[in-house]
Amino acid sequence: MFDELINTPIVQINDTIIDRSGVQLFIKREDLTDTYISGNKFRKLKYNLLNAKAGGYTTLLTFGGAFSNHIHAVAYAGFKFGFKTIGIIRGEEVLPLNPTLEDAAAFGMEFQYISRESYRHKKNPAFIDKLRDDLGAFYLIPEGGSNTLAVKGCAEILIGIEKDFDHICCACGTGGTIAGLIASMAGKKKVWGFPALKNGAFLKNDIAALLHGYASEPYQNWDLVIDYHFGGYARYTYELVSFINRFKKAHKIQLDPIYTGKLMFGIYQLIANGFFVSGSKILAIHTGGFQGIKGFNQRFGDLIK
Repeated sequence: MFDELINTPIVQINDTIIDRSGVQLFIKREDLTDTYISGNKFRKLKYNLLNAKAGGYTTLLTFGGAFSNHIHAVAYAGFKFGFKTIGIIRGEEVLPLNPTLEDAAAFGMEFQYISRESYRHKKNPAFIDKLRDDLGAFYLIPEGGSNTLAVKGCAEILIGIEKDFDHICCACGTGGTIAGLIASMAGKKKVWGFPALKNGAFLKNDIAALLHGYASEPYQNWDLVIDYHFGGYARYTYELVSFINRFKKAHKIQLDPIYTGKLMFGIYQLIANGFFVSGSKILAIHTGGFQGIKGFNQRFGDLIK
């Protein structure tokens, strides 16, 4: 499966706001890559898993919050491809497990809960060495899966794109996906990232570092749109929830409230405000994230239909 090059379909979105604006909006359905390793998680893990296998590793270790799409994806990838998995989870254990961790546990992932203060050391070599002393040898996949190999995988999202798009848009968490898109475009067109985190502008340095590690090119054809985080990670408004539910009803495409819902809401607002000039062709990358809807609805009520 991971040795294959997967191309996902592109669909055009027709809507009154879009039609009036004179732009064209398309979505690349990366959410269709896999049921459990969905969207950008599939791309980020592809070369990491191949590298782990080539290196003779039998255990994967990674970091994430209790509702992390990444934790869920790594757990299933380990289950499917024969790796033991360890998740270093930010915060204290809460029982019963939420839907994300319940699934991850069912896939065989072992959890190690650490304080938020200790979690800040997740990139510290001495901290990682201590984990190896305590837990044994493992292949390290960083939080969110974003490393040079993830950039290589995410660059494949745009392979085989025939239409001449003017703008490529994606949601951002740790920066690996947008770095791959930027590298794939090689300085052409414009790539826009929509951070899901409050004060997401800090991501610029992380994205630049990932790009440098992968391509060593100072690409300038990208920027972040930091106005659509809705208060921060996992924060929401009823306006956002209403948009997600209306979008699904109108276009038969599910969005999630953490990443893709905010991305598409932001794109619609920018279109309505005339941000994109008439005649522009916009491609939004649907990065999946459906597993998080169960946990979101559990926490906040059955808001996402």
